[in-house]
Amino acid sequence: MRRSKPSRAPGLSLIAGAVAALTAIGLWALWPSGDPGPDVPALASFEGVYAATTEERTEVPCAGADGSTRCLSVTFRLLDGPDEGTAVTVELPANSTRVVGVDPGQRVLLGHQPDVEGFEYVYLEPDRRSPLLVLAGLFALAVVALGGWKGASALVGLLATLLVLFLFVVPAILDGRDPLLVSLVGSGAIAFAALYLSHGVDVKTTVALIGTLGGLLCAAILALVFMGAAEITGLASEEALFLTALGTDLDLRGLILGGMMIGALGAIDDITVTQASAVWELRSVDPAMSRRRLIRSGMRIGRDHVASTVNTLVLAYAGASMPLLILFVLSDQPAGTVANGEIVATEIVRTLVGSLGLIASVPITTWLAVHVATPRGKRSRTTPSVPEDADDTGPEEHPIPEHRRDQWMGLLRSWRRARRR
Repeated sequence: MRRSKPSRAPGLSLIAGAVAALTAIGLWALWPSGDPGPDVPALASFEGVYAATTEERTEVPCAGADGSTRCLSVTFRLLDGPDEGTAVTVELPANSTRVVGVDPGQRVLLGHQPDVEGFEYVYLEPDRRSPLLVLAGLFALAVVALGGWKGASALVGLLATLLVLFLFVVPAILDGRDPLLVSLVGSGAIAFAALYLSHGVDVKTTVALIGTLGGLLCAAILALVFMGAAEITGLASEEALFLTALGTDLDLRGLILGGMMIGALGAIDDITVTQASAVWELRSVDPAMSRRRLIRSGMRIGRDHVASTVNTLVLAYAGASMPLLILFVLSDQPAGTVANGEIVATEIVRTLVGSLGLIASVPITTWLAVHVATPRGKRSRTTPSVPEDADDTGPEEHPIPEHRRDQWMGLLRSWRRARRR
């Protein structure tokens, strides 16, 4: 029994090549000039940040205050920097939540400002880099242990994603480029790098790529329409007001639109890869399956995936905004009033636009995968297990084994003979 192989889909390759060319042109046209951006002294008040170890903490009266105000005199030993090995003393308010956990032996970070006499070093926060590195190492080991070489390739794709974000997207936006256009080009570059590095360069990955870009384009159009309809300015958050106060002259509305695209990309490429793989597996199990049945089977899988992924998006955005949600509940305002606020309205648009882009990617990917996996004009030499015109609106079931079917037919014939008597 020989199975028919999917075609190489030259048309699909041409589409992918054209998108790759447009992405390359966009990268070239929007590539940042190298200007570091506006000088923001408030964000760079320290000449350096260095690690230190807490050696001693003592409660003392605060300098320059009456005896009722207490402070902590904390001695740190610098582990790096120009004064490595030197002990420095920093005074902190005793009732501040920032000093919780500043115990002897703990690693912390100190900011160095050599031009401020008497306050050359300032306590910043605990040094969290070591546990974060351990957690990242566990993540990498888990990915490689489960995914093998494909998991290692996925980590390379993740690295490529970070490089695109920090070498192109963020610098280009700071350089004054249109945030939405930069985000779309950056998303295209991330999709190409992440998908092909993680899943290999083949027809199935190309189908997932085209489906991803199609869903992303739908999300971009919807975001433009409903951001305008809802009159979202991008000035509601504290971060936006801070950027405006610093004189960065950024298009904050475009920044939100671009963030929506990048945020939706992760969920969309996940579902498109799954859809393409599902169609290929269905085709592998039953090479004689008609296109119509293959599309219906693939869409049933897609509906299940969409149902769970949409909930994932909502929970992800809700989890990130949990303190804000608590504040709105405490305000005791009607739900419509809360939803009308720009901060909440922005999150609603972000969630629903991403979800609609995800939903749109399912039929796009499924249709493409079916038409590539079952080339027209080629028939399999296997015998179809189910007639093409069979009703397949419900879930597919395994056929009844032949020997059991004969048993049931024998029992049915005996029952009919007994009734005739």
